[in-house]
Amino acid sequence: MIVAAIVAGSMLMVVNIIAYIRFIKNSTDVMLSGKRGELIWENIGVFLLIFFLLGYLGVAFFGKPDLLTAGILFFGSIFVSLALLLMYHLVDTLKNRSIEIAETLIGVIDARDTNLNGHSRHVQNLCMCLYRHLPSEAKAGISPVSFEYAALLHDVGKLGIPENILNKPGKLDDDEWRIMRRHPEIAMTLLKSLPSFDEIKDWILYHHERIDGNGYYHLPGEMIPMAARLIAVCDTYSAITMKRSYKDPRTHEDAISIISEVAGSQLDADLADIFIKIPKEELIACAPDMVELG
Repeated sequence: MIVAAIVAGSMLMVVNIIAYIRFIKNSTDVMLSGKRGELIWENIGVFLLIFFLLGYLGVAFFGKPDLLTAGILFFGSIFVSLALLLMYHLVDTLKNRSIEIAETLIGVIDARDTNLNGHSRHVQNLCMCLYRHLPSEAKAGISPVSFEYAALLHDVGKLGIPENILNKPGKLDDDEWRIMRRHPEIAMTLLKSLPSFDEIKDWILYHHERIDGNGYYHLPGEMIPMAARLIAVCDTYSAITMKRSYKDPRTHEDAISIISEVAGSQLDADLADIFIKIPKEELIACAPDMVELG
């Protein structure tokens, strides 16, 4: 009984340590400052868990544990597990609530522009769908939580664009287009007071860049952040398939054909290839209820 309690507790502590290290490794996103600014505390946490395990094993091998000692150690490991599970749950809840608040904010922003209504959430859904289909190496360095925020907020800079330009029923003239092209820059101004968004600012700023270097800021190829290239693909699909005041929505097939044509010039060819291979029903399901697609 004593040996069984010690073995079970030891194994549980090893699982706790591995789970905590994985949590730290995967927790770099906008909800946790976008960086490992709490590295010292994280390392202290790992140290304490390892110290507990070593103490546990020390008592087991070099002491003379009785049933009470073995029980205390065993239930101590269970307590650590419960504490870690509670922490994971709280963090997940915080992330879910925060993204819901951001979605509400975007709904208010979209309401200013009949051409944007639902577009941000459409791009958000498309981006997460594309992210799920990426190979593991392409996901490296992109936190899914941070990416979801960037996708949702990619047009937040349009808060600074006059409504007469946003809602113009026809094409914009040169002066109006110059103003419209400032929306990524305006987004940076809006987000600069939020240090936790530092990681995603460039993703938003450069989501209109082109692979051939003819985008808003003339950033070519792989100089464009991977996340910005992903958003560009999804933004293109949404723009083509959504109804706008100045155009009818195009079909899914039209959008896939256009994306194929501009792959390698406007869009990243590899990412475009992954996107067009996603089953049609998955992409169609990404549209929020308020979005009218072709």
